[in-house]
Amino acid sequence: MAAASRLPRAAGPHAPQQPERSAVATLLGQIARLRGSLEAVRRETIAAAGDAEEAELRWQRALCDLAARQLDCLTVQLGQLRSGHPVDADREEGAGPEGLFPADPLDRPQPRVGSAEWHLLSDIVDWSDDLFDIFGRDPGDGPLSLDDLPSWFDPADQPRLTAMVTDCLVDGKPIDGEFRIRRPDGAPRTLHVVGEPVLDAGGATESMWTVVRDVTELRRSRRTVRESESALQRERHFAAAERRIAQELHESVLPPWHGAVHLPAGDPAALTVAGHHFPAAADTPVSGVWYDALPLPGGDTLLGVGDVAGRGVPAAAGMTMLLGALRGMALGGTDPAALLGRANELLEVSAQPVLVGTVCCRYDPAARTLRWARAAHVSPLLFRAGSGRPLTAPEGVLLGATADTSYAQVSEPLQPGDLLLLHTAGLGARSPEPARERLLALAPRFAAAPGAQDCLRAVVEEFGGGRRGDDACVLVARVTG
Repeated sequence: MAAASRLPRAAGPHAPQQPERSAVATLLGQIARLRGSLEAVRRETIAAAGDAEEAELRWQRALCDLAARQLDCLTVQLGQLRSGHPVDADREEGAGPEGLFPADPLDRPQPRVGSAEWHLLSDIVDWSDDLFDIFGRDPGDGPLSLDDLPSWFDPADQPRLTAMVTDCLVDGKPIDGEFRIRRPDGAPRTLHVVGEPVLDAGGATESMWTVVRDVTELRRSRRTVRESESALQRERHFAAAERRIAQELHESVLPPWHGAVHLPAGDPAALTVAGHHFPAAADTPVSGVWYDALPLPGGDTLLGVGDVAGRGVPAAAGMTMLLGALRGMALGGTDPAALLGRANELLEVSAQPVLVGTVCCRYDPAARTLRWARAAHVSPLLFRAGSGRPLTAPEGVLLGATADTSYAQVSEPLQPGDLLLLHTAGLGARSPEPARERLLALAPRFAAAPGAQDCLRAVVEEFGGGRRGDDACVLVARVTG
């Protein structure tokens, strides 16, 4: 139509934009201006029509209404996009622009808009060519009369259509609704129908005029979007529940004490230990890292850290099973190397085999000797007199990696004031500098610290804070006597 040429063009990709406004805000502003221009075109169309009711002018006005409906729908969707809320298609009125939803590529192209007019006095029915295509009806069969029209619609929609047509013809009420039809080729379609009565000079209804829009692909795409959003929401709820279960399982097996403790309890001449768990970011599944310090019969103390491969509930469950086995065997007097060998045998027959890296230590306070073994894990660090060094590592592969393997064990004499530090591999994951070098650089602070808890605080200050992509654990033990 001629009036449509007055509509401004949307800004192209190279149009200047204010840097302080987002792309979505810019689009909203452009749509608001376009909506105002469209309303001006609609007013001009109505004014040009005057008292006349030519079909061409009614068609132009209907197209203006459809365009306004689409712009309003797009404004709602962009507003939801800017605020971060998902589009709720059920709350949108009318038909939105197809560009927001991909069409089904398997569907052959369908006409979008057709028109019809039913003349009541002459029984003449005028259908546009597009409307025949929408209904899948051969133009040679002629248009449908008002009596035959409802039979093409879904039985559930027929009463509503009949009521709207009656209200339009008798009371002059406009028609505006969506209805389902089934074409002769069996293809179901969804149509958005708007209509109004055409009055004669005496104010009586002379005919009923409608615009029909095929919105099948649009509604199908929106259903797909809603189903995808529902599936995504279920996955998010499941992931949150799984993380909560894994977190609770993980926390339930870590040592319950907070701050530094003497092990064995009440014996100030043995060890003072303190441990800390560095959790990953809130949206990262819990891993299977742990630290442990357990007093053993006879006065010895079990010390260890480890990491079960994987994340979530399986990793937390594997950690719980393995840590319980290590504690039980250590209470029976098993030395670290033999303990790791039996743990490896346990993983070989486990229903859910896992891979585990760990360090297992047994401290004898009477001899001030640390006996330890490892399964492909970083060595403990020993700090003495203001300097630190890693302990010489014995051989040992990952637990669960291979059957019929043995683990070597070494002994390290300790002195009063020595600080032993065990940590998991993910401690320095947030920095390109190796964790070992950063820990060894803390030796002067450890030497000046009055206790194990102060040493641990220095580690937390060095490695804590910020967003962490992996869990980590650290355990410090100071020889106090």
